[in-house]
Amino acid sequence: MTTEDRRRSTSFLIAFALAYAGGVIAYLPLLALLLPIKVEGVASATRIDLLTAAALVGAVAASLANILFGWLSDRSVARGRSRRGWIAGGLVATALSYAALLAADTPMTVMAGVAAFQVALNAALAPLVATMADEVPDAQKGVVGGLLGLANPLASGVSALLVLVEGEGVRYALVCGIATSLIVPLLLTRARVAVEALANGASVARRDLAVAWGARLLVQVAGNVLFLYLLFYFESIVPASDAAGLAPAVGHVMTVAFALPLPIAVTVGWLSDRSGTRKPWLLAAALVSAAGLATMALAHDWTSAVIGFGIYAAGSAVFLGLHQALAMQLLPSPTRRGRDLGLLNLTNTLPALIGPALAWSLATPQSFSALLVVLCAMNAGGGLLVLAVRGRG
Repeated sequence: MTTEDRRRSTSFLIAFALAYAGGVIAYLPLLALLLPIKVEGVASATRIDLLTAAALVGAVAASLANILFGWLSDRSVARGRSRRGWIAGGLVATALSYAALLAADTPMTVMAGVAAFQVALNAALAPLVATMADEVPDAQKGVVGGLLGLANPLASGVSALLVLVEGEGVRYALVCGIATSLIVPLLLTRARVAVEALANGASVARRDLAVAWGARLLVQVAGNVLFLYLLFYFESIVPASDAAGLAPAVGHVMTVAFALPLPIAVTVGWLSDRSGTRKPWLLAAALVSAAGLATMALAHDWTSAVIGFGIYAAGSAVFLGLHQALAMQLLPSPTRRGRDLGLLNLTNTLPALIGPALAWSLATPQSFSALLVVLCAMNAGGGLLVLAVRGRG
């Protein structure tokens, strides 16, 4: 079979990218909007405590469930079946968990609902991400990694849509319906394992995957901090007299900053596919994101702060998309892809613990400069660490 014969169609690549976006839509609007609303209705006086506790319980449940269901889907593949059954089952369970959260009316039921939601969602997400490692040839993984950048802008758009919709039940149903409609087309495609991944995967040292894991963790911490504290950062930059309309303005900046890098990420992903190497592109992307963070640290007005955030968002989007492609090429064993990707997923959950600790230690309401300098160094360090990967990519 030639390399050209192994290539997947554009329609399949788009179906996978949309399914991944569906997975992000399933959780981002819920955690960023619907859950805080639920928490405030259940425990107004202690809403911060309850939201923090629910987020921590959810992060632990998501981490463990992602590893577990990745491993279970590996067993299905070993028996000659695809991972699509696990994705479908997780999708059904996620819909049921939405219903449980909707009905929750005490702090304990909210926390239990969040834990159940994270387990159900990761039962779908873990095999979904592993499907990319199984079925997308290495020569197309860069493009697909770039296409994954579509997820955050779409999820942000759904969150904006929910604000315009009346009724808690309608909001939950809308999120569930949109996520399902994006994931189902992938379930209808035919599974086809990429031959070269099976041929080469076992020869790659586990050390390389550990190095790549560390690089992504360093870069992801900045993303977590900015997701949580971006509004507070801009409040430290703009005059107090302009703070009244700041929240909507920051929301618009985030939407644009997440959407604009998509064509850049796809183009760089394609170039890395063509060149057969990803490490130089990853280093460049990490340095760009670090430059954006440095610009934010030095900014003293709205315009320069927005420019810095835009530069950071572009570099980060390219890095994370390309890193996904690189990591999948480094998986040591084709029989444990789902489990190993579950371990890699810890780079998405651990920053939820590291980021706030750094912010608490280094930031003040008047200045985020020290924090941003540290994040800048971490991003640059993540890019340099990628160069220590010795295997393919």
